[in-house]
Amino acid sequence: MKDAVIEKIIAEEEERQRYNIELIASENFCSEDVREAVGSVLTNKYAEGYPGRRYYGGCLYVDKAEELARERVCEIFGADHANVQPHCGSAANMAVYRTVLKPGDKILGMSLDAGGHLTHGYKLSFSGSDYESYAYGVNKETECIDYDEVERIALEVKPKIIVCGASAYARFIDYKRFKEIADKVGAYLMVDMAHVAGLIAAGVHPNPVPYADFVTSTTHKTLRGPRGGFVLCKEEFAKALDKNVFPGMQGGPLCHVIAGKAVCFHEAMQPEFVEYQKQVVRNAKVLCKTLEEEGFRIVSGGTDNHMVLLDVKSTLGLTGKQLETLLDKVNITVNKNSIPFDTEKPAYTSGIRVGTPAMTTRGFKEEEFVKVAKWISRIAHHPEEEEVLEEVKREVREFMERFA
Repeated sequence: MKDAVIEKIIAEEEERQRYNIELIASENFCSEDVREAVGSVLTNKYAEGYPGRRYYGGCLYVDKAEELARERVCEIFGADHANVQPHCGSAANMAVYRTVLKPGDKILGMSLDAGGHLTHGYKLSFSGSDYESYAYGVNKETECIDYDEVERIALEVKPKIIVCGASAYARFIDYKRFKEIADKVGAYLMVDMAHVAGLIAAGVHPNPVPYADFVTSTTHKTLRGPRGGFVLCKEEFAKALDKNVFPGMQGGPLCHVIAGKAVCFHEAMQPEFVEYQKQVVRNAKVLCKTLEEEGFRIVSGGTDNHMVLLDVKSTLGLTGKQLETLLDKVNITVNKNSIPFDTEKPAYTSGIRVGTPAMTTRGFKEEEFVKVAKWISRIAHHPEEEEVLEEVKREVREFMERFA
């Protein structure tokens, strides 16, 4: 007998996704091929270990799928070795730390309010509790990374690993400069490219692999694959890394998800994927420009990737939480986000983060993102006018009928 309750919930979520404008920078719509792989019979198979070295029989075909995923992702990014078993990006980061660090070792990562991730050393994360964590931020004037300041902190702290990459930073990151700093203090360099992996795969964003000892990522953001993670590393760390993923921190891999990763890597190797990523960046720049024209203050003054970070508190007097809630009412999905030197608590924030990958997948181009920016502006400038909310919600629904 079917579970009618869950069936209804899934149908409702499908409806929401179809008619909402999804602007969360870490979300995307994966292909039917990816979804088919993730929903396949591979979910039935236990396969602890690695291809050719499993602790279960009957792994001939899941071995092939995992080998294919590893080969493809190494080819895309030019890496020596890949582990595609991590269940998520946080697990990928944990695997790297466990490979080269001991509890209490020093790590240096980007602070959360400057755009870093929880797993880059935040106090409430394992990365901040298991290790002695230090943070670098951004320049108060430019709101961009000050590499001289990063070097100063690194020389003072002498971390064992330096982490770069971010979840809310809209500018290019100078991986070569980070490598020079790491070498200067004798630290390993780990790059978390989760947000920009798809842009890197398409060659529209710098590739960190030549500079980093380890590169971690998710597969479900700009890469447009299933929810999951992976790690790339230099050959010298391959055995230790694999051992720390399994049996160090995970048991049986999710064979069906690994197959979905293989499919998304295949899709990332196609010419149309390059054009898609170029459009993602074009759309982000247009969204950014239009929002600025509408009176929003853009953190760091612009964007080089797929996201835009807005300061809504200083210009509109709204918290990020308030604007997120208002936009939800009109079927526009964003997330509240801290901004550099934020005076609001993380539960409220002074900013919101918007991104273009998901709606670019749905077919949005520059013209559509101009409309989106103007809708956001109308809501932000008339937060207490129910008539405006109702009007924009109706317009969004009618507009999304074209892309359903």
